[in-house]
Amino acid sequence: MSDDVLHVESLDLEARGVSRRDGKVVFIEGALPSEHVTVNTFRRKPSYEVGRVQHIQHESSSRVTPRCEHFGVCGGCVMQHLEPSAQVAIKQRALEDALIHIGKTRPERVLTPLHGPYWGYRYRARLSVKWVAKKETVLVGFYERKSSFVADIKTCHVLPPQIAALFMPLRKLIMGLSAPDRFPQIEVAIGEGVIALVLRHLLPLTNSDVQSLRHFAEQHCVQWWLQPSGPESVVPLNASDEDSLYYTLPEFGLKMPFKPTDFTQVNHQINRALVSRGLTLLDPQPHDRIVDMFCGLGNFTLPIATRCREVVGVEGSETLTARAKAAATRAGIEHATFQTLNLFEVTAEWLAELGRFDRMLIDPPREGAMALSQALINLPASLRPERIVYVSCNPATLARDTEILLQKSAYRLTAAGVVNMFPHTGHVESIAVFER
Repeated sequence: MSDDVLHVESLDLEARGVSRRDGKVVFIEGALPSEHVTVNTFRRKPSYEVGRVQHIQHESSSRVTPRCEHFGVCGGCVMQHLEPSAQVAIKQRALEDALIHIGKTRPERVLTPLHGPYWGYRYRARLSVKWVAKKETVLVGFYERKSSFVADIKTCHVLPPQIAALFMPLRKLIMGLSAPDRFPQIEVAIGEGVIALVLRHLLPLTNSDVQSLRHFAEQHCVQWWLQPSGPESVVPLNASDEDSLYYTLPEFGLKMPFKPTDFTQVNHQINRALVSRGLTLLDPQPHDRIVDMFCGLGNFTLPIATRCREVVGVEGSETLTARAKAAATRAGIEHATFQTLNLFEVTAEWLAELGRFDRMLIDPPREGAMALSQALINLPASLRPERIVYVSCNPATLARDTEILLQKSAYRLTAAGVVNMFPHTGHVESIAVFER
């Protein structure tokens, strides 16, 4: 414990204030930039310390009262005490710092951040289920912050209200099933007018269990999907629900079907804005041949197809490739083709075999696209796309790949900016543009 008053300089992506004392960095849970605080230190290392706010002597003008009563315990959100526009500024700074320190560059233009709803935005969630034998009760929700314990929460403000209202009914439901300790999670996936709940069960369901699930579905206007093992084992409780989930991209007149365990963006409104901005930045022309790397369900591929001569989607999952092909067929799009390839092992030789593309979109998972970036700079200049739009969910891997793409003067970083896909969390979604 220390009574020293520390000045908080910045905020990291775990929402800890960052200060300095005696040459050491001090991470302060609960502190915000520009505040003066005293700290209870609970961890000391040679180069840094970690503590919690003991007292705020000067409060930040960006500090707000968290909306959720569970904030600070539940690990789902870490920034509810910070005004939302200030959260976006923190994320923009994190992106720019990563590009400077890891990518060794700055974007020529900083894009205006994309904003969306701050509450009720999360259309996907994985809820943990825990039977607490000592209390003879079931908890349903998110893990506690930095813990393997499930938080005892009764509602959630980042989930849509109809989902937030299900926490207590779900507890009661699981309590009444045949083996309440054998249901480790419930996954939530929301489509247009449809709420799907995926029940992971470690034992076969009894007839009574099935009847309880059907009654719950009718009472709460949801549909149940059952997952006895891995994600591919998922089946709807009612066969008629098989093809009912989809989201829309109205700007492009597209309906995008998906299964409840497929990867889709959690924030539908921001996803629409992201796809729109991605295509604006890509600027496809009617004569262009374009490739969409890590295409998934075709979230960008199908919109691109409405603007160009030919588009190729490349994805590592055969399941998602098949979904994307089916979506293109349903939409009547004939000039979109798809290939399945492990893009973490892609080579320049393989890219060359695909032929020249005028433009490329890259939307990788958190691991980034290092192999693809290296393959691109090893292509003959005549085969490199004129423009690359890179959508990222990890500033560090985006910055790493940026450094690669700028090698040999292959590309320059013309623009970059953040997308507030996950308000109140430390997750940073961003978009960057590279040109030859």
